[in-house]
Amino acid sequence: MLNLRFSTTAGKVAISCSEERSDALQVLRRHFHSATSLNNIEFETELDDFLVNLRQLAAWAEFDTDFRWQDELVKLVESNAHDAGVLEAALSKGIQPSIDIDIVENGSWNAPLTGFQRTNIAKLLSMEHGANFSVPGAGKTRVTLAVFHARRAAGAVSRMLVVCPKAAFESWENEARECFKVTPVHVAVMDTGAPPPGDIILVNYERLPIARAALINWLRLQPALLVLDEAHRMKLGPSGAWGAACLSLGPYAANRMILTGTPAPNGAKDLENLFTFVWPGQGRRTVANALAANDLAAASRQLRPLFCRTTKSDLCLPPVEVAVRRISLPPLHRELYNALLGQLSGKWRGGEADMEELGKIMLYLLMAATTPALLATGASRHEPLPFRVPPISPPTGSSLGELMKDLPQYELSPKYMEVLKIVSENAAEGRKTLVWSTFVRNLKTLESLLSRFGPALVHGGSLDRAEQLHRFRTDPRCFVLLSNPATLGEGVSLHHECHDAVYVDRDFSAGRYLQSLDRIHRLGLKPGTRTRIHVLVAEETIDELIEQRLATKLQFMGGVLDDPAVTELADLVEEPSETIGMDSRDRQELLRYLSVHAAV
Repeated sequence: MLNLRFSTTAGKVAISCSEERSDALQVLRRHFHSATSLNNIEFETELDDFLVNLRQLAAWAEFDTDFRWQDELVKLVESNAHDAGVLEAALSKGIQPSIDIDIVENGSWNAPLTGFQRTNIAKLLSMEHGANFSVPGAGKTRVTLAVFHARRAAGAVSRMLVVCPKAAFESWENEARECFKVTPVHVAVMDTGAPPPGDIILVNYERLPIARAALINWLRLQPALLVLDEAHRMKLGPSGAWGAACLSLGPYAANRMILTGTPAPNGAKDLENLFTFVWPGQGRRTVANALAANDLAAASRQLRPLFCRTTKSDLCLPPVEVAVRRISLPPLHRELYNALLGQLSGKWRGGEADMEELGKIMLYLLMAATTPALLATGASRHEPLPFRVPPISPPTGSSLGELMKDLPQYELSPKYMEVLKIVSENAAEGRKTLVWSTFVRNLKTLESLLSRFGPALVHGGSLDRAEQLHRFRTDPRCFVLLSNPATLGEGVSLHHECHDAVYVDRDFSAGRYLQSLDRIHRLGLKPGTRTRIHVLVAEETIDELIEQRLATKLQFMGGVLDDPAVTELADLVEEPSETIGMDSRDRQELLRYLSVHAAV
């Protein structure tokens, strides 16, 4: 007898037999390249390897026809086979399954559905598992609740587990109340070591690694739909703590679904990891095969049957104007930037750098492109810079360290001057402005420089986030909101109050950039609304490298998703005047940038 079950090691399958069949087991083991022997009658292999090479079990059948499968493993194999059939029919014959979603709008369902939401629901119900890559504001939460409602009514699942950022908890709770007014569902947040009672359980990504065992048990007790909201957060796959936890939970769910408007922020590897969660075994292989010819249009045609996407054009939103403003550095700023670049580049002359160290160098250069004073020691990392207006002439013979520290007394950062100009012009027209920067010290400094515009400030350490957002939305004297994409790039809507944004700086994270853009450009905008985005790029600095890398990533993502709106962001109109998102190609380009300047 051959026993097949999930291993206690996450993401693996354990295969064992009786002692008398040990020789046959070793023959079978050689068919799986990732197989590791545990003893002479048991080995384990990666789940992807097992599913891709499932036909190799025929080698065992030559010795013994008796198989004993774990129930969840059988269901995983069967559901994958079903979705593979749907995909093959769509690609080879152009056949799209016809699904009647009337069941959704009958019974206890209460909320209205748009035409594109109904289309997305039908596509997601046509497969056992699914991916919704619609843009923010397209109603991915409501569509998911409708899919859950239909599957529960059909008896396929009885409850749902949603993994999402904490900021999204309120949205899920509110939407569930709206959609199930007649017969309410119980939505509960998992904030202890055990899942609470409920029809829909919400848990944040940070809790997953320590809650994995408890959640696996919960998924095994009753059939459940497992949803990853903002699924790009697990894009690192098995090499990241959140990705590894998601991949170990996935096989125990009756149905799996991912939701994200930015499925491939750093390229193909991100997409492979997401599809591996949804379709273990075939997801990674499908993406790799589609992209093998480097033809994004062809790849999009092959992958399109696997996901649904509502685009900005589908939402009929007014267009967004995104333009880059190139900034020239004043003489002292340029001198300091070049000196810092030379110092940092010299560290890696003829050597290799790990991602963490390169991330630090990138941050230093990104700070210096705005103002080298950000690198000088202050009372705290949040301390605003003491700019003097008007500037005074610096003394001759000053050291680099002294000039960095005292720079605000001699030159006002040209980026700050540009922000001040944009905010002033917008305020004169009665328009509010959202200002983005990676660094809290930047935000604190701008808070001081823009004081006459009543700035609101939200960053990771803010204890009054809700109060600051409320003031920005409602106070007619508050014309500017200062924040960073890592804090406010998801989970908040500002499109009713604000139609202008400025990026003081950007990092390599294309996903975070796209998510932050959607804070002020989303469903609900009034016809004719003019949304304007200004991206500040300091000439001949790290800003230009980041601009090039983001353009490459956006070109790839827009091509795979067949979304011209994303592709257009890769080629911005010019206007006159952690590792933080780096992938391996970013690393190569940054090392090349440093090596060039180290040789100067």
